[in-house]
Amino acid sequence: MPQFRIADAARLLGVSDDTVRRWVDAGMLPVQPDASNRKVIDGAALAAFARDHAQTAPDPSGVQRSARNRFVGLVTAVVTDTVMAQVEIQCGPHRVVSLMSSEAVRELGLEPGVLAIAVIKSTNVVVETPGGTS
Repeated sequence: MPQFRIADAARLLGVSDDTVRRWVDAGMLPVQPDASNRKVIDGAALAAFARDHAQTAPDPSGVQRSARNRFVGLVTAVVTDTVMAQVEIQCGPHRVVSLMSSEAVRELGLEPGVLAIAVIKSTNVVVETPGGTS
C-alpha cells in the first residue's frame, strides 16, 4: 500500500503541513514510521480521510439527478463563436471545461462570476497513476 509523507498528504488535501500535523496530533490521521523513521500516512487511510472530509459548495439548484459527479463553482471564462462556446468553471481546486452551443451560453446567462454547476455523467473516465509506482 502506498504511503505519503506529511508534506505530500498536505499537498493532496490542499492544506498546510501544519494542518496535517495538527490532524495527526489530534488522532484524526494515523501515522507510522517508514524505513527511514519518518512519519508517513497509509494511502488507504489518507483516501478515507479525504473522502470523509471533502467540502463542496452546496448545490443551490434543489434538483435531484442520477448523475453523481456534480461540481458547484464559478464561471471563470467563456469563449464563444457563432455556433459553439467553451465555458470554464472553477469548482474548488478543480477546473472544469465544457463545450456547448453558444445558444445555451446565452440562455443560461453564463459569464465570468456566475454560479454554475457542472454535472458529469460519463461511462468513459480515464484514470492515470504517476509513473514509477506499482
